[in-house]
Amino acid sequence: MKALAYEKAHPLDAFAIELVDVAEPRLRDTDLLVGIRAVGINPGEAAIRQLRSAEPGGRIILGWEFAGVVVAVGPEVTGFAVGDRVMGTGDVTRDGAWAERLAVDHRVVARIPDRLSFTDAASLPIGGLTAWEALFRDRGGLAADVERVLIVGGAGGVGTMAAQLLKSRTSAVVAATASRPESREWCLGMGADVVVDHTGNVPGQLRDAGIDRIDLVLSTAGTAGNVGWIAEILRPFGHLAAVDLSGPFELGPLVGKSVSLHTENVFSKITAGGDIAGQGRILAALAADVVADRLRPIATTVLDGLSADTMRTAHELAESGRTIGKTVITV
Repeated sequence: MKALAYEKAHPLDAFAIELVDVAEPRLRDTDLLVGIRAVGINPGEAAIRQLRSAEPGGRIILGWEFAGVVVAVGPEVTGFAVGDRVMGTGDVTRDGAWAERLAVDHRVVARIPDRLSFTDAASLPIGGLTAWEALFRDRGGLAADVERVLIVGGAGGVGTMAAQLLKSRTSAVVAATASRPESREWCLGMGADVVVDHTGNVPGQLRDAGIDRIDLVLSTAGTAGNVGWIAEILRPFGHLAAVDLSGPFELGPLVGKSVSLHTENVFSKITAGGDIAGQGRILAALAADVVADRLRPIATTVLDGLSADTMRTAHELAESGRTIGKTVITV
C-alpha cells in the first residue's frame, strides 16, 4: 500500500516526507483494519517529525487522527463490522494514519454518524479527546468547585473543542486567549464569553472584563513561559490543566496557592495503562453531541489528496502557530 513516510528527523526547510510503498498493516486480535478517508493534522506531529528518526533501515509513518471505513476485523473485536464508518486517534506506538490503511485497536475508535462527513469527523478526535480529558477527567462535567475557566490558545483544535464542550455541558463562564482579530472572532463564535490577548497583560484584561479570579486554566501552548501570570489569575486551590509540558517546568509560582496541576496526553491510556475503552466512549459522546447540534466540527482548511505536497502545506500551517480550527487532508 501507499503511505507517507520519512527516515530521519528533519526541519521544515528540508522536508523529506515521501509517498512510498510499504507492507500492509498486520492485525492484532483486537484490531480493526481501516481504509483511511481523511486525516487531521496536529502540531504535535510536526514536532515529532523534527525530533524522531527511524531505526537504521526503517521508516516512520505519522498520523494519529483519522476517519475511514472498516475493511477487516480481528477475532476479538466487538461492536464493529466491515463497512462501518469510524474515527479515532490510532496508537502513537504504531504506524499512523498517513497511509491507505491503518491497523488500530477497536477500543480507541467510534462510529461516525451518517450525517457527519469523513472530513468533519477527522477534525474531532485529538482536540475533542484532549479537551475532554483535561477538563472533565472522563466524568463528562467539571469539578464541583470550577465556575470560571480560562483557555490559553482558544483558537487551536484543543481550545476550540474545549470552549464548545464547556458551553454545551457546563454552566461555567468561559474566557479564552487569542492574539489576532480573526482568532478572537473564532473564539467568540465557539462560545467564549470573554476573549483576551495573551501577548498583553492577561490578568489586567480579565479584571477589566469583570473576572477577578479563575478556577481552572486549560493551557494548550506556552505553559512554561506563562506560569507567572497563570499563577496570578488562579484562585487559591485552583486547577491548571496543561497539554504542552514536555520538559523542565518551574512550579514555584503555583505552590503558594496550592494549585492542582493536571498534565494531559491523549495517548497515556495506551502507553501507560488505564481504561483504554474510555477513549472510544468519549469519541462516541463527541459524535452524539455533533448529531444533537451541541458541537460543531472544526475543519477550517481542507487539502485534497495524501501527497508530499499537501503534507508539507499542512506542516507549514501547523508550524506557523496561527492555525484556526483544524487542517484536514482528504484521502
